[in-house]
Amino acid sequence: MKHLTLLLLLLISTISLSQSNLSYYLPDDVTYDSTIPTPESIIGHEVGEWHISHDKLSQYMEILASKSDRISIENRGVTYEGRPLLLLTITSTENHSNIEEIRKNHVSLSSSEGASKSVENMPIVVYQGFSIHGNEPSGSNASLLLAYYLAAAQGPNIDTLLNNAVILLDPSLNPDGLQRFSHWANVNKSVYLNSDKNEREFHETWPGGRTNHYWFDMNRDWLPVQLPESQARIASFVKWLPNILTDHHEMGTNATFFFQPGIPSRTHPLTPKMNQKLTGEIANFHAEAFDKIGSLYYTQESFDDFYYGKGSTYPDINGSIGILFEQASSRGHLQESANGDLSFPFTIRNQFTASLSTLEAAKNLRVKILNYYKKFYADARKEALKDPYKGIVFGDSKDKSINHEFIKLLKTHDIKVHKLSSSVKRNGITFSKNNGYIIPLEQKKYRLIKAMFDIRTKFKDSLFYDVSAWTLPYAFNIPFHFAQTTNFIGEEITENKVFSKDLEKSEYAYLFEAHNYNTPKLVHTLLDKGIRVKVGLKQFTLKGKKFDYGTYLIPSKNQKIDSDSLYKLLSKLNSKTSISISSVSTGLTEKGIDLGSNNFLTLRQPKVAMLVGNGIRSYDAGEIWHLMDTRYQIPVTKIDISYLSSIDLSKYSHFIIPSAGASSLNPYKEKLKNWTKSGGVLVGYRNTINWLSKNEFIKSTTIKEKEKREAKNISFEDKQNYNGAQYIGGAIFQTKIDRSHPLNFGITSNKLPIFRNSTIFLEPKKNSYDNPIQYTNTPLLSGYISKENLKMLKNTVPITINNLGKGKVICLTDNTNFRAFWFGTNKLFANILFYASMM
Repeated sequence: MKHLTLLLLLLISTISLSQSNLSYYLPDDVTYDSTIPTPESIIGHEVGEWHISHDKLSQYMEILASKSDRISIENRGVTYEGRPLLLLTITSTENHSNIEEIRKNHVSLSSSEGASKSVENMPIVVYQGFSIHGNEPSGSNASLLLAYYLAAAQGPNIDTLLNNAVILLDPSLNPDGLQRFSHWANVNKSVYLNSDKNEREFHETWPGGRTNHYWFDMNRDWLPVQLPESQARIASFVKWLPNILTDHHEMGTNATFFFQPGIPSRTHPLTPKMNQKLTGEIANFHAEAFDKIGSLYYTQESFDDFYYGKGSTYPDINGSIGILFEQASSRGHLQESANGDLSFPFTIRNQFTASLSTLEAAKNLRVKILNYYKKFYADARKEALKDPYKGIVFGDSKDKSINHEFIKLLKTHDIKVHKLSSSVKRNGITFSKNNGYIIPLEQKKYRLIKAMFDIRTKFKDSLFYDVSAWTLPYAFNIPFHFAQTTNFIGEEITENKVFSKDLEKSEYAYLFEAHNYNTPKLVHTLLDKGIRVKVGLKQFTLKGKKFDYGTYLIPSKNQKIDSDSLYKLLSKLNSKTSISISSVSTGLTEKGIDLGSNNFLTLRQPKVAMLVGNGIRSYDAGEIWHLMDTRYQIPVTKIDISYLSSIDLSKYSHFIIPSAGASSLNPYKEKLKNWTKSGGVLVGYRNTINWLSKNEFIKSTTIKEKEKREAKNISFEDKQNYNGAQYIGGAIFQTKIDRSHPLNFGITSNKLPIFRNSTIFLEPKKNSYDNPIQYTNTPLLSGYISKENLKMLKNTVPITINNLGKGKVICLTDNTNFRAFWFGTNKLFANILFYASMM
């Protein structure tokens, strides 16, 4: 019996491995060039036998490109971990000899100059991207097969395809995540594959391989473009303007295979109906291919095309057709599912099949899709002419750095931005000639601009796969105005540079305000070098200039370095950060506090720790880590919850707990409470607030009780939609702020747009001065929120500051650092680091 069991296990393993032979994947009616290396000959194993690591994936693509005259390869940059961001351009040898001319002709179809061009003999451009979520690896593993097939296949079909298409193959949209997950899956693989869903192989450790180095979901960054992987990808997209872009993902193990169209009612209104019609026509090719291999699939029942920051929707607002593929995930090598044991090779084969069916559709619908692309931009030009608004004026008069970041984002998407020829005043806001800009709407990316500045509060559907609002000037907290004329348009910005005035030396003191986005970076640098820095709690006027709340003072004397060294240091930092530093020769002001006033307090350098690990929301933790590390350059010690009990917290001034589950935090209640009572600043995000309230770190009355809902006239079929409508997927709300409060130092307006995607509502405190920021009575600026939740939200507060012994407990209902592009509320987080003791 024992020998029989062993024989059966061996047989099962052999069957599983035999599926990963090339014959299992590749079309059987095609011959292949024997001089082209197979994946197995380079990576050392059959496709699907092991999870491909990014280094081996890159190695194969490089060698393949060197062996095939159908392929050229480029490295467009590196990830945070230094991995290459490769792109393969695959087409016929003849097309390669004329590739730049083909690209220019293709892109010209998006301009008025190309409107009359015939597309009959033009190649279609298809961008195929794989595994933007690293732990959804079947896509990247399938890219090995796709690249091999396109390089080695012989015959009239492949010749016709390559003569009529330029294929941009992005084998790994998330190299760091893919590497992390492949290591996990491979080190936990058994010789005899175990499909038991409880097997460790299917339960990767925190934070998992889905995200990039800083734990970002990069499939939300196509529009904000804040990460190096996205920047490389969007540069390629802008360069080519592909007609079809495919985005290969995975979903739950018990599912089958999904391809778009998604749910029709959840398509953004700015997406042309023809886009969805063509997506449906392409879907017919997928259905035919999957029917042929006997794989189950579905369409139009899940996912949406609303948020333009995803891989399958960003193309839709750029004249392309974005297509999402979702394959049920084996999450390892072989896992039991509702549809039988799901093998890794099977998932790879489905992704490969979808890749080929896309190319088949592109070949057959080439002329139709190229004409759609041309018409998309022609229609956009007509819409721009009819638009009553001719441009968008924007600019922060006090913050050159935030203007720079916003312009950089616009130009990344190939949007033209101009300086103002003269200052403009609109709706009480003055856009100065020096710090004001205008986006003319009569330009190629008209529809994308409208999407980026979209303000919407009414929707066809109340369910969203992701955020329902992303109005970018709100995210950057930049004043903007839709203008009916461009009479004040100046020269176009070709180089987005920030200049600072030379600093004059002072033997008395230096001053700078807190408005500039880079202020926390400068302040920390000074504190780290032992420079004494003070902050003013009140406004004052000196040398005819009014200095705002939160102005920094650096005395020239009684520092650890002499005045000459201090001047050299500040001059260097001044040029690096674009912060305007003023030299003063007296402490006597014309109005307000003098420089020697007790209302100037000396800052202490923050020593920050953050809780990470199981039970902690990795997105929130990653966004905080990224902000502090890459932008502020403030060290943050990441303490894993697994060893928190052994850590001496007394060396830290701040301890941050991103959104966390109660069961994870319960063992550390007394430790954290004692540390806070001794003078620590405990910062809790989102769900952590519930735990803080229950365990009496804050008063239980802090959280507003939700009204009980009763479902009336709701059928069982509509139950999910009814409950889902109460979820805040992500919307933008208006708050009023007390600018004199240290939490708000550096913010120039008395209003601040805030992003929210939680349903935790905090009651305001009785004394108004204890509510530095509060939602207005009509808070919704853009996005969806149910009537019930909107009623709950009115006049509540997003942040509370609470005393506990000698310390503080600061609660934030939402992440002020959302997805790295919500620049406007980063200051709130920075101010907590520097000013908590003053609050």
